Amino acid sequence: MKLPHNFLQVCKRRGIIPARFVLIVSVADQTVSFFGKVRSSAFRRPGPAKAGTPNGYGFVRTFRCSTSLFGISQVAGSNGTPLGLHRVVEKIGGGWPVGTVFKGRQPGGYTWQGMPDAKITTRILWLEGLEPGFNRGGNVDSHARYIYIHGTGDQTTIGKPMSCGCIHLADADLIPLFDRLPSGTLVWIGER
Repeated sequence: MKLPHNFLQVCKRRGIIPARFVLIVSVADQTVSFFGKVRSSAFRRPGPAKAGTPNGYGFVRTFRCSTSLFGISQVAGSNGTPLGLHRVVEKIGGGWPVGTVFKGRQPGGYTWQGMPDAKITTRILWLEGLEPGFNRGGNVDSHARYIYIHGTGDQTTIGKPMSCGCIHLADADLIPLFDRLPSGTLVWIGER
Protein backbone atom coordinates (compact mmCIF):
# COMPACT_ATOMS: atom_id res chain seq x y z
CA MET A 1 0.00 0.00 0.00
CA LYS A 2 1.26 3.47 -0.91
CA LEU A 3 0.49 7.01 0.15
CA PRO A 4 -2.18 8.48 -2.18
CA HIS A 5 -0.87 10.58 -5.04
CA ASN A 6 -3.37 13.38 -4.23
CA PHE A 7 -2.00 13.61 -0.69
CA LEU A 8 1.55 13.98 -1.98
CA GLN A 9 0.49 16.60 -4.55
CA VAL A 10 -1.32 18.75 -1.98
CA CYS A 11 1.64 18.53 0.43
CA LYS A 12 4.00 19.63 -2.34
CA ARG A 13 1.71 22.45 -3.50
CA ARG A 14 1.31 23.74 0.10
CA GLY A 15 5.01 23.31 0.94
CA ILE A 16 4.18 20.89 3.74
CA ILE A 17 6.67 18.15 4.53
CA PRO A 18 5.05 15.12 6.16
CA ALA A 19 6.59 14.26 9.52
CA ARG A 20 7.22 10.81 10.95
CA PHE A 21 3.64 9.51 10.72
CA VAL A 22 0.70 9.97 8.34
CA LEU A 23 -2.93 8.82 8.60
CA ILE A 24 -4.97 8.22 5.43
CA VAL A 25 -8.76 8.03 5.83
CA SER A 26 -10.80 6.39 3.08
CA VAL A 27 -14.47 7.36 3.26
CA ALA A 28 -15.42 4.73 0.65
CA ASP A 29 -13.67 1.90 2.50
CA GLN A 30 -14.36 3.18 6.05
CA THR A 31 -10.69 2.71 6.94
CA VAL A 32 -7.78 4.63 8.43
CA SER A 33 -4.38 3.55 7.14
CA PHE A 34 -1.32 4.29 9.24
CA PHE A 35 2.04 5.03 7.56
CA GLY A 36 5.40 5.64 9.22
CA LYS A 37 8.87 6.61 8.11
CA VAL A 38 10.56 3.36 7.11
CA ARG A 39 13.85 4.19 8.77
CA SER A 40 12.10 4.20 12.14
CA SER A 41 13.09 0.99 13.93
CA ALA A 42 9.65 0.86 15.54
CA PHE A 43 8.19 -0.10 12.16
CA ARG A 44 10.83 -2.41 10.74
CA ARG A 45 9.54 -5.87 10.17
CA PRO A 46 11.84 -8.86 10.39
CA GLY A 47 13.61 -9.63 7.13
CA PRO A 48 15.08 -7.48 4.37
CA ALA A 49 13.91 -3.90 3.90
CA LYS A 50 11.49 -3.31 1.05
CA ALA A 51 13.00 -1.40 -1.84
CA GLY A 52 11.22 1.48 -3.53
CA THR A 53 9.14 2.70 -0.60
CA PRO A 54 7.71 6.01 -1.87
CA ASN A 55 8.97 9.08 -0.03
CA GLY A 56 10.42 6.96 2.76
CA TYR A 57 7.02 5.90 4.15
CA GLY A 58 5.96 2.37 4.78
CA PHE A 59 2.49 1.04 5.40
CA VAL A 60 2.05 -0.02 9.02
CA ARG A 61 -1.57 -0.99 9.54
CA THR A 62 -5.20 -0.34 8.58
CA PHE A 63 -8.01 0.21 11.08
CA ARG A 64 -11.75 0.14 10.49
CA CYS A 65 -13.43 3.48 11.10
CA SER A 66 -16.77 5.21 10.73
CA THR A 67 -17.21 8.48 8.88
CA SER A 68 -20.36 10.58 8.48
CA LEU A 69 -23.82 9.11 8.09
CA PHE A 70 -24.51 12.28 6.06
CA GLY A 71 -21.74 11.73 3.50
CA ILE A 72 -18.97 14.07 2.49
CA SER A 73 -19.21 17.82 2.97
CA GLN A 74 -16.88 20.66 3.82
CA VAL A 75 -19.65 23.03 4.96
CA ALA A 76 -20.47 23.89 8.56
CA GLY A 77 -23.82 22.51 9.71
CA SER A 78 -23.85 19.72 7.10
CA ASN A 79 -22.62 17.00 9.49
CA GLY A 80 -20.55 15.69 6.57
CA THR A 81 -16.99 14.42 6.81
CA PRO A 82 -14.63 16.98 5.24
CA LEU A 83 -12.06 15.93 2.66
CA GLY A 84 -8.48 17.00 2.16
CA LEU A 85 -5.31 17.64 4.08
CA HIS A 86 -5.56 18.07 7.85
CA ARG A 87 -3.28 17.82 10.83
CA VAL A 88 -3.77 16.80 14.43
CA VAL A 89 -3.77 20.13 16.22
CA GLU A 90 -4.71 18.98 19.71
CA LYS A 91 -4.83 15.71 21.64
CA ILE A 92 -7.43 15.42 24.39
CA GLY A 93 -8.08 12.67 26.92
CA GLY A 94 -4.67 11.17 27.59
CA GLY A 95 -4.62 9.25 30.85
CA TRP A 96 -8.41 9.00 31.26
CA PRO A 97 -9.91 5.49 31.43
CA VAL A 98 -11.32 3.77 28.37
CA GLY A 99 -14.98 4.75 28.08
CA THR A 100 -14.58 8.28 29.43
CA VAL A 101 -17.31 10.44 27.90
CA PHE A 102 -16.30 13.91 26.69
CA LYS A 103 -18.63 16.90 26.51
CA GLY A 104 -17.12 20.12 25.24
CA ARG A 105 -13.76 18.26 25.28
CA GLN A 106 -14.05 17.83 29.07
CA PRO A 107 -14.58 14.51 30.89
CA GLY A 108 -18.24 14.23 31.80
CA GLY A 109 -18.85 10.66 32.89
CA TYR A 110 -18.28 7.10 31.72
CA THR A 111 -19.97 4.76 29.28
CA TRP A 112 -20.35 2.16 32.03
CA GLN A 113 -22.17 4.65 34.27
CA GLY A 114 -25.34 5.15 32.26
CA MET A 115 -23.90 6.52 29.01
CA PRO A 116 -23.34 3.45 26.80
CA ASP A 117 -24.24 5.27 23.57
CA ALA A 118 -22.16 8.41 24.20
CA LYS A 119 -21.02 10.07 20.97
CA ILE A 120 -17.47 11.13 21.97
CA THR A 121 -15.45 8.82 24.20
CA THR A 122 -11.98 7.67 25.27
CA ARG A 123 -9.65 10.01 23.28
CA ILE A 124 -9.89 12.95 20.86
CA LEU A 125 -7.50 13.91 18.06
CA TRP A 126 -8.79 17.36 17.01
CA LEU A 127 -8.15 18.11 13.34
CA GLU A 128 -7.29 21.37 11.62
CA GLY A 129 -7.74 21.80 7.87
CA LEU A 130 -4.67 22.91 5.93
CA GLU A 131 -6.30 23.97 2.65
CA PRO A 132 -7.61 27.57 2.79
CA GLY A 133 -11.06 27.92 1.27
CA PHE A 134 -11.50 24.13 1.15
CA ASN A 135 -11.24 22.91 4.76
CA ARG A 136 -9.78 25.99 6.46
CA GLY A 137 -11.44 29.34 7.11
CA GLY A 138 -14.97 30.62 6.65
CA ASN A 139 -17.83 28.13 6.74
CA VAL A 140 -15.58 25.21 5.69
CA ASP A 141 -13.18 25.30 8.64
CA SER A 142 -12.68 21.75 9.96
CA HIS A 143 -11.28 22.97 13.27
CA ALA A 144 -14.21 25.34 13.88
CA ARG A 145 -16.57 22.46 12.93
CA TYR A 146 -14.98 20.35 15.71
CA ILE A 147 -13.89 17.56 13.38
CA TYR A 148 -12.16 14.88 15.45
CA ILE A 149 -10.84 11.37 15.30
CA HIS A 150 -12.37 9.89 18.47
CA GLY A 151 -13.91 6.93 20.23
CA THR A 152 -17.61 6.24 20.46
CA GLY A 153 -19.82 4.46 22.98
CA ASP A 154 -21.41 2.16 20.40
CA GLN A 155 -18.42 0.45 18.85
CA THR A 156 -20.63 -2.01 16.95
CA THR A 157 -21.09 0.77 14.37
CA ILE A 158 -17.38 0.96 13.49
CA GLY A 159 -16.97 0.16 9.80
CA LYS A 160 -20.27 1.78 8.76
CA PRO A 161 -20.98 5.48 8.14
CA MET A 162 -22.48 6.56 11.47
CA SER A 163 -20.81 9.77 12.66
CA CYS A 164 -21.91 13.40 12.39
CA GLY A 165 -18.75 14.38 10.47
CA CYS A 166 -15.98 13.00 12.66
CA ILE A 167 -13.99 9.79 12.28
CA HIS A 168 -14.75 7.10 14.86
CA LEU A 169 -12.24 4.44 15.83
CA ALA A 170 -12.52 1.49 18.20
CA ASP A 171 -10.86 2.08 21.57
CA ALA A 172 -8.40 -0.76 20.95
CA ASP A 173 -7.14 1.08 17.85
CA LEU A 174 -7.54 4.67 19.03
CA ILE A 175 -5.53 4.46 22.25
CA PRO A 176 -2.27 3.15 20.69
CA LEU A 177 -2.57 5.72 17.88
CA PHE A 178 -3.23 8.50 20.37
CA ASP A 179 -0.20 7.47 22.44
CA ARG A 180 2.09 7.25 19.41
CA LEU A 181 1.03 10.19 17.22
CA PRO A 182 2.35 13.64 18.06
CA SER A 183 0.40 16.84 17.48
CA GLY A 184 1.12 17.97 13.93
CA THR A 185 0.63 14.50 12.40
CA LEU A 186 -0.83 14.86 8.91
CA VAL A 187 -4.23 13.31 8.16
CA TRP A 188 -5.50 12.93 4.58
CA ILE A 189 -9.25 12.38 4.25
CA GLY A 190 -10.13 11.12 0.79
CA GLU A 191 -13.13 9.65 -0.95
CA ARG A 192 -11.16 6.50 -1.80
